[in-house]
Amino acid sequence: MKYLITASVILLSATFCLIGTVHAADIAFEKLTLSDKFLCEGAYYADFDRDGKTDVVSGPYWYAGPDFKQRHEIRPVQEFDPKGYSDNFLTYTGDFNGDQWPDIFYAPWPGKDASWYENPGEKKGPWIEHPCLKNVGNESPVWGDVTGDGRPELVYNIDGFLGYAEWDPAKPDQPWTFHKVSTEGKYQRYTHGVGVGDINGDGRTDILEGACWWEQPAELKEGEPWIQHPFKFAEAAAQMPVYDIDGDGLNDVVTAWHCHLYGLVWYKQIRNDKGEITFEQNVILPIEPDMESDALRISQLHAYDLADMNGDGLLDFVTGKRFWAHGPTGDKEADAPAVVYWFELQRGPGGAKFVPHMIDDDSGVGTQVAAARLNDDPIPDVIVGNKKGTFVFLSKP
Repeated sequence: MKYLITASVILLSATFCLIGTVHAADIAFEKLTLSDKFLCEGAYYADFDRDGKTDVVSGPYWYAGPDFKQRHEIRPVQEFDPKGYSDNFLTYTGDFNGDQWPDIFYAPWPGKDASWYENPGEKKGPWIEHPCLKNVGNESPVWGDVTGDGRPELVYNIDGFLGYAEWDPAKPDQPWTFHKVSTEGKYQRYTHGVGVGDINGDGRTDILEGACWWEQPAELKEGEPWIQHPFKFAEAAAQMPVYDIDGDGLNDVVTAWHCHLYGLVWYKQIRNDKGEITFEQNVILPIEPDMESDALRISQLHAYDLADMNGDGLLDFVTGKRFWAHGPTGDKEADAPAVVYWFELQRGPGGAKFVPHMIDDDSGVGTQVAAARLNDDPIPDVIVGNKKGTFVFLSKP
């Protein structure tokens, strides 16, 4: 089956600073429009046909790499009104039944039930739905290895608790198991913001939210809360990537201050003489921008992913505007250009800073954005699915 595809080349901003072996300004992106329909707000990737080429999944379709001109139906196709919402906020992949073929997990509208779809593999039949989770809350669930077993878990909240869900490939027809990490709180289906990473450097993955981080104990005991460390990272975060931004050996945090308003911030981890941890806020884009200024501002920064976008060995991050997050009139500057940016991490004598580079101004992100190598060059590519459609940005260094 063929589908609509357009291509254009978008040059990044003219910042001619040498980063490793690649100039940031020398990176261009070829824009592929895989669909112009609102099918979902999250897209991801895997080699679904195991031909050695990375494919893309967005909504009810997977698109075969490397040119993405052939699409295949995974589940019943439904188009949505961009003034409303879809039934698919994020998408992740994994081998959920242990047959060595990548399957697909669909994170639903917050508070709804979730399923994974079984890759038919060599059988070439339909993808089979497996309901696996009830009431998946949070607008930004993340996919990461919490337990250290080599398999990612889904981190989200349900029924007043923050936690993570494990899946067992030996029991693919069984529901996934939710483990609480928090005490009971004011978590609800539209709670914003969650992240995973080793904050205190003990080798165990901790879990973050907008108001605190939860330290994973040395021994996991079912039903026993993790150790809470209050700190206000955001009013309404999105994904909260964890990375040693300034190179001092301590992991830091980057996220939106308010993913439906403004503000892009990173937090430098600081420790006192007793080893106690706090964070220092650094503003990348202002929380309260001057609306009369020409300085860069982006509203609805509702999705993040980390990737080394210029090959210098440092992780940068990709984000952008979630177009019409609450329809055409529901948010600040809802009709501003639907941009996608990568923010280049630079370290120097004055500390760390991020330099913005625009990838596109007519697509934006959804509640998810993914960076992955889709072609033969070493620079990551970018995948988005949102209310404007589904897009792939192929890097052209």
